[in-house]
Amino acid sequence: MEPTAEIQRLLDLMPASGRMMTKIISKPQQPKVIDVPFPMPWNRERRIFINFDLWRQLTKPQRDLILLRSVSWVIAIRWFKPDLYQGLAAAGALASCQELLQADAIGASVASLLTALAIRQLWRSYRSSQAEIAADEAALRVACRRGYSETEAAKHLLTAIEALAQIEKRGNLNFIELIRVQNLKAIAGLSPVGVPDSIKQE
Repeated sequence: MEPTAEIQRLLDLMPASGRMMTKIISKPQQPKVIDVPFPMPWNRERRIFINFDLWRQLTKPQRDLILLRSVSWVIAIRWFKPDLYQGLAAAGALASCQELLQADAIGASVASLLTALAIRQLWRSYRSSQAEIAADEAALRVACRRGYSETEAAKHLLTAIEALAQIEKRGNLNFIELIRVQNLKAIAGLSPVGVPDSIKQE
């Protein structure tokens, strides 16, 4: 597989918002097939790193769905939207600057702690089962606009999640991956049991 040609194909597959916000980078030394670092607010560009030596072990539909899912997750992260934790992070950062200017070490420490806690909570919310399932379902919607049926797309994403664990020699799926797999099985019609709303919203 020639990385440049595959990157171009994947860019064509993405929704327009994904093409504008993300950049696919070949990273042959990484142990993961695909890695999407959590973007910090100062990073305007969302990077997606792919080990194309491992990537070629997935089928084309699996690659499509994994890429669409990764893009859906990373573009959903919005640092600058009205939200309690984002408001706390911004207030804490401003307070830290003010206290530092006034040479108030205790005030600066408290404000910095507030900022760190708010950012940590933001990170956790974007890594929650709710956010992960939402990214899967967003990827399925895009896939339906690219010629897949919802059932087909769910099956391909489901098998891709399991294939990634095998390729990366991780053994078992983690808890959130198991929840995602169960949700995709329900969408694909492979299981009558879906994921309870109480777990989806954790």
